[in-house]
Amino acid sequence: MTERTARGNAALGGAGAWVVGVLVLLVVFPLTARDRLPDRLATHWGASGEPDDSMPFWAATFFPALIWLLLAAVAVLALWRARRTTGTAAAPGWAGITLGFTGVTLLGAQASIVRANLDRDDWRDAGSVTGWVIATLVGAAGVAVAARQVGRRSRLAAPPPSGPAMEIPKGQRFVWLSRTSNRRLHLLAAVTGIVTLAATAGAVAGLWGLQGSVAAASFAVATVALLACASVQARVTEKGLEVALGPLGWPARRWPADSIASAWVETRTAAQVGGWGYRLSGLGTTVMLRGGECLVIRTVKGKDFAVSVDDAERGAALLNSLIGQRAR
Repeated sequence: MTERTARGNAALGGAGAWVVGVLVLLVVFPLTARDRLPDRLATHWGASGEPDDSMPFWAATFFPALIWLLLAAVAVLALWRARRTTGTAAAPGWAGITLGFTGVTLLGAQASIVRANLDRDDWRDAGSVTGWVIATLVGAAGVAVAARQVGRRSRLAAPPPSGPAMEIPKGQRFVWLSRTSNRRLHLLAAVTGIVTLAATAGAVAGLWGLQGSVAAASFAVATVALLACASVQARVTEKGLEVALGPLGWPARRWPADSIASAWVETRTAAQVGGWGYRLSGLGTTVMLRGGECLVIRTVKGKDFAVSVDDAERGAALLNSLIGQRAR
């Protein structure tokens, strides 16, 4: 078993233990205090801090558990797929954050409800939960940040895969260029562009007033963002790597050769990185326009960047050769 696989198994096992532990506590909290709780429990409080809605005891006990099971199933499935695909559970990063934040939030809410209803004859007499809710949200946010940092450290601790390399004759110049586009994003950009024109025309004609102007501006921003994420061009020269987005090649990101520690090819899917376009996840930053092979680099600062382009192996080989030349 490799170190990456062991990390993936450990992360998946830890996630499973967390899911079971939270599930048990969500049910145990009210059941252990059943004799001290009314038949209906206050489950919602108004702005004044007074209870204004309730649930039967069984519903208040099992409804949070059901919500937790549904959310946890999605997150654990994502972790499992990441482990099978990459040998690690570092991706997608939102899975660990979701499990941590949601678990603490539901536990805190359940504990607050039980405490507020404890030794009350009627749910309308339940105490306030405002302070406990604030403390719970602060704690949940802290756990989410910690989960994100643990996932990031786990990803950085694993050494990058050894990438391909090729011999470049001394004194010769070289360039590698690859471009990819996503027809669905282009089509969606066309749709939002048409809506932008219609909303702009209506606003100019005075048909919709301020709402029309806001709609036109919103759809215009969406169109520009979609166009920027619908195509990408990657280029490797003796200077390093340049990744340009959109039909105009802007915005663009550049990495000098001496800022890149390693380059390799990795198969990724949109599900792993959280969708299409410019994505941030536990695998770092990915420009995802089609599933399959991606050119991946790790900078000397330990940050990963991937772009889904064709002929990624040749681009990685040129980068590694360039890195080797600069190191000598």
